Amino acid sequence: MFPDFLPTQVNHLTEASSIEFAKQIQQHSILTPLSPLKIPTAYVQAGNGGTPIVLLHGFDSSLLEFRRLFPLLAQQQTTWAVDLLGFGFTERPIDLNFSSTQIRTHLYYFWKTLIEQPIILVGASMGGAVAIDFTLNYPEIVSKLILIDSAGLTNPPAIGKFMFSPLDYFAAEFLRNPKIRQNISRSAYYDKSYASLDAQICAALHLQSVNWHQALIKFTKSGGYGSFATQLNQLEQPTLIIWGENDRILGTKDAPRFKQLLPNSELVWIPNCGHVPHLEQPKITAEAIANFV
Repeated sequence: MFPDFLPTQVNHLTEASSIEFAKQIQQHSILTPLSPLKIPTAYVQAGNGGTPIVLLHGFDSSLLEFRRLFPLLAQQQTTWAVDLLGFGFTERPIDLNFSSTQIRTHLYYFWKTLIEQPIILVGASMGGAVAIDFTLNYPEIVSKLILIDSAGLTNPPAIGKFMFSPLDYFAAEFLRNPKIRQNISRSAYYDKSYASLDAQICAALHLQSVNWHQALIKFTKSGGYGSFATQLNQLEQPTLIIWGENDRILGTKDAPRFKQLLPNSELVWIPNCGHVPHLEQPKITAEAIANFV
């Protein structure tokens, strides 16, 4: 049975990895300084032993993007995947602005409530920027850092801060459009066959969550995540940079830049792979993480 907080479209999933992973999603209500009410936060946890691995998803996504990588990592050690504040199936309190600061605070209290020991933090795409921001602010929590085709070296377009109603609503609706999402999905993969119907459902399931529009608009207007280029030399944690050789979303130029700017880092290229190695080449990605860990 699927959790009752997931949209009914979850019943249309067809791939075994998606179905099994969706069944494991649960919520825990996290008390934070952001709201007088606890925030029901979606996550998956499995595995035993070792330093816990925590997986952070990308922009307008959910923990479902780790449906192929997660079980491979959990075979080796304790592994968590969490939906960030404002995204996925974590509830979106309407009184929040879903800024990077609030996302970081929420993640800290998720860690404090359920994990409370040093972690290996893994961020994919925008999740990489979240991971960098979290590590800069809580360096004592993160023992190692892993960035997968990560954002964090480019400032977002300034226009996002100046979008007013109804333009902001139309921009969100544009992202909801199935054809637009499918085009983005196809661009994310080197092998276009991965942009299947099941992948479309996984990528769009969270769009049915309450306040999806409002949270996405508020996050965009907050400025999102910019460049950490001048701060990366502060990170002393061993860092693994994983990058698809055929990334058409962020390109490939930032991979060697991260390697140059992070003082204790190594770079692993994933062949025949686009922007999402954890989905397109999960076994190779898991091996790279295991070797690093």
